[in-house]
Amino acid sequence: MKKKGNPISFVYFVICMVTCWCLNDGILAQRNETVVKVGAVLDISNGPNAAGIIGLSCINMALSDFYLTHPHYKTRIQIILRDSHNDVVTAATHALDLIKNEEVQAIMGPITTMEANYMIQLGDKAHVPIVTFSATSPSLASLQSPYFFQISQIDSAQVKAITSIIQAFGWKQVVPIYIDNSFGEGLIHYLANVLQEANIQVPYLSAISLSATDDAITQELYKIMTIISTRVYIVHMSPNLGSKLFTLAKKIGMMGQGYVWIVTDSMTNLFTSLNFNVWESMEGVIGVRTYIPRTKKLDDFRVRWKRRFISDNPTLVDTNLNIFGIWAYDATIALAMAIEKVGNGGIKFGYNKSNTSSNYYMPNFEKFGISQSGEKLSKGLSNTTFDGLSGNFNVVGGKLQAPIFEIINVIGNGEKRVGFWTPNKGLTRNLGTHDMSNNNIYSSSKNDIGSILWPGDVYSIPKGWEIPTIGKKLRIGVPIKKGDNYTEFVKVTYDHNTNKTDATGFCIDVFKAVVDVLPYALPYEFFRFAKPNGEMAGNYNDLIAQIYYGKYDAVVGDVTITANRSNYVDFTMPYTETGVSMVVPMKDNRKKNAWAFLKPLTWGLWVTSACSFVFIGFVIWVLEHRINNNFRGPPSHQIGTSLWFSFSTMVYAHREKVVSNLGRFVVVVWIFVVLILVQSYTASLTSLLTVEQLTPTITDVNQLLKNKMNVGYLQGSFVYGILKSLGFPDSQLITYQSPEECHELFLKGSVNGGIDAAFFEVAYVQHFLRSYSCSKYVMVEPRYKTGGLGFAFPKGSPLVADISRAILNVTQGGKMRTIEDAWFKEPSCLVSNTEISSNNNLGLESFWGLFLIAGIASLLALLIFVVTFVYQHKHILINNDPSTSIWRRVCILVRIFDQRDLDFHTFKESENKIESSNTHHDDDLGAIEASPGTHCPPSPSSQTESNVSVYGDFSFSPNTEMDIVQITNQEVAPVNNCEINSQAT
Repeated sequence: MKKKGNPISFVYFVICMVTCWCLNDGILAQRNETVVKVGAVLDISNGPNAAGIIGLSCINMALSDFYLTHPHYKTRIQIILRDSHNDVVTAATHALDLIKNEEVQAIMGPITTMEANYMIQLGDKAHVPIVTFSATSPSLASLQSPYFFQISQIDSAQVKAITSIIQAFGWKQVVPIYIDNSFGEGLIHYLANVLQEANIQVPYLSAISLSATDDAITQELYKIMTIISTRVYIVHMSPNLGSKLFTLAKKIGMMGQGYVWIVTDSMTNLFTSLNFNVWESMEGVIGVRTYIPRTKKLDDFRVRWKRRFISDNPTLVDTNLNIFGIWAYDATIALAMAIEKVGNGGIKFGYNKSNTSSNYYMPNFEKFGISQSGEKLSKGLSNTTFDGLSGNFNVVGGKLQAPIFEIINVIGNGEKRVGFWTPNKGLTRNLGTHDMSNNNIYSSSKNDIGSILWPGDVYSIPKGWEIPTIGKKLRIGVPIKKGDNYTEFVKVTYDHNTNKTDATGFCIDVFKAVVDVLPYALPYEFFRFAKPNGEMAGNYNDLIAQIYYGKYDAVVGDVTITANRSNYVDFTMPYTETGVSMVVPMKDNRKKNAWAFLKPLTWGLWVTSACSFVFIGFVIWVLEHRINNNFRGPPSHQIGTSLWFSFSTMVYAHREKVVSNLGRFVVVVWIFVVLILVQSYTASLTSLLTVEQLTPTITDVNQLLKNKMNVGYLQGSFVYGILKSLGFPDSQLITYQSPEECHELFLKGSVNGGIDAAFFEVAYVQHFLRSYSCSKYVMVEPRYKTGGLGFAFPKGSPLVADISRAILNVTQGGKMRTIEDAWFKEPSCLVSNTEISSNNNLGLESFWGLFLIAGIASLLALLIFVVTFVYQHKHILINNDPSTSIWRRVCILVRIFDQRDLDFHTFKESENKIESSNTHHDDDLGAIEASPGTHCPPSPSSQTESNVSVYGDFSFSPNTEMDIVQITNQEVAPVNNCEINSQAT
């Protein structure tokens, strides 16, 4: 039996409810709170993850939290909700109704860009602030309405972050894929401009309709894959369309190795709403999105929001909070603060009735009023700052300032943050106070972000382009040569039956070798640049222009890299030597210079060598004079011997012996110097005589201009411009088409209508000198700088870098030598030997070190000799007799130096030999009698009674001074003639 309820309890319950209502009404009345109507036009019926339903819950929570923490505020926001059903017309109708009938003070939530476009115009007329937290298109800012507030990060703010990522990995081309509406187009304009400033090309724009079928999307993806070479894509579209795009891209193989996908924050901000299949399809994708600092306040809010959202929407259990909900929360707080500020200022929240009418010619879209608080409320929103869930909330110019973006990488069914981008720092791996400094250098380096997993489950960086899988082969233009002229470089044959062009030659073989080195296949096809009659359809500049006009994808041949041509195409690095040089005939001057033997050395070196010979002779004479009979005798004999000795060392013909150790030391050093000097002279003379046999007839361009000599150049070559810039008139310029014709013009000379000089590119100079003996022509300086021969491609072509690296591999290996030997003759002499230098003689600067060594050695020997000699005779210099002057003492030392040093071992050996001979002839010696007046006293050396003899105030050892002089206070005289004569003998 069912138990009935107690009627008394029910009565008590009713009484309590009435009492609470009365008390609450009395409190509100006492507080005098003002209810301010705010409209909310949201899409709350378009799926659980729509920004509208999440935003609505965050708006409600924001009001609840705000007034709970600010109970004393006198204003209260009342949200009047309207469901737009994701329809522009419906949203506009609701906005007009809220303004006209509800007289709302602000409208929140135009979800899409198109909805916001209409509402902005209504708000501008009614002075009602329009606050959006999800419309991010930069095109909305162009309306410049003071009543429009974008409390979201506009899409154009991320363009520089995306460009920095592309620059970091060196990609030169990208293809944007975007949704075909005002939202998608709003970003592309900004993106294209910034990419262009960074020299990144956009070869194709792919716009996909929001209502596109799977077949239409697949067809567009196939078009991109098969026709466009770039493999770097920027995706800017809604999550629903983007999910479909990536699912189909994976099916057709565009999510494999070699592809690069970058998504804007339109998808990255809503990654949490994607299902598992979409995550799996997007593995390796890079995304950028506004950075929201993770704080305890935000974490607590997530928990509370999830609990309340599930309570209010029990069927939507898989919905997660996104950035639009966070912006909705902060926008609501800002609006509540601004309304309170306006309310405290005494402004009434009402409308002034006026004749303002809408521009919409639809029923019920007639006149409406103007908000009295709109202008003040707009200013209040602009000046509102606080610490919100999204960080520092600050609105400038109606736009939320949040300049930091985080870069994420999709891995598996999750994401990994790999770095950040800031306006001042650029790319950075971590954020910190030092990273935000304005003094830091802006970075666009891949080293400043973490490792990235790319599509295809690889960590190696994709090169960003591939040859289109179904696209046509590269169309390569080749020049036509007339007859057999320079066909060693390029020779083109055309088959009229098959309409095919084939090319051979040095340049073609280099190109084929380069293509073989590439790490991928590069299909190509040659096309001759010719008229119907087979002649070349213009000059080389015209051929290069065909790339600019899109007729050819590349040009291969003997094409020189010049500054003017590089304005229209991109060249690879050169594969030949660079420059333009002058070639002139040679002449023989062997019989015209009788003094050629003097030219190997400069006059300075000749004079220095001669002085050195004299100086060395003097040094040897000083060191040997007292001890070596070869350096004694009459003065003329001694001078001749000394000079003869030093000069004879040059041919190692000296016969005089050097007996002192110091002299031998000097001679050894001097012979070493002479050896190097003689060998250098011989080598220089040989080289000089050889060069002098083949002298260029012209050595200076000014000589050609002054004498009005004719010069030649290859017909159609850019060399004509160089010659004109040098000042040559057309009357002095003669063209030729082959090496043979150039040779014939040289034989004629200017007098007979020929040429005296020809200007070639260095590659052609080598070919010309190979064709003719090096004794006939020579390449002379100066050389005019050019870029050499290279391959031409369209501006920004990704092939240029790969081809240039391949050229390095070919030219640095033996393959290049093989190709040259196959097409060019072996030169009879080296080209480098035919380049004439203006100064081949040797100068003092090359040998001053040798002369310095010889000089130091000689001076050191002299110093040792002088110190030793003075030390041995120091008693002469330090004598205390004041009557003997310094000059007299020096003269005594000089006379001592001029005599033999009988203590030296060479003289002792001679004396021993004489004594030995005297013992065998005693009878003869005893029979000799001295004549009267010429009696010779016993030799001092035979005296035994005293070892020292004193003459005047000087004393001398018996074996030296006693044999030389007798000193008195007034004069120095010979002791006796007998002894002096015996010594002279």
